[in-house]
Amino acid sequence: MSLFTVAEARAELTALLPVLDELVALRADAAELTTSLAPGATPSPLGGLPEFKAAQARLDDLMTTVQETGADLKGFAPLLLDFPAELDGVPVLLCWLEGDPELGWYHRRDLGFAGRRPLAP
Repeated sequence: MSLFTVAEARAELTALLPVLDELVALRADAAELTTSLAPGATPSPLGGLPEFKAAQARLDDLMTTVQETGADLKGFAPLLLDFPAELDGVPVLLCWLEGDPELGWYHRRDLGFAGRRPLAP
């Protein structure tokens, strides 16, 4: 596993933002299509089963794109990305949660999300 510096992780996140934005939009579309496919449900203007399958395939592609950067996609709804790193010799994960304006958090690997702390400026 390769490690990111804070600057590298922030740059990677910036490059990934269009992918993450598309992922969020498709996630909503797939949820709507799933609901519309239930028996007796109101059809969606987004389409039906073929559009749902296309959205799922595209979601898989987008998630693969994220994983190929070395970031770890930990959560899907909401999106949660971890970038492996070291701070002061301690193994950490630089942590971005959907809605965060930037990569501004980390947690020790052994503590997980509950141990999330702000990165020093």
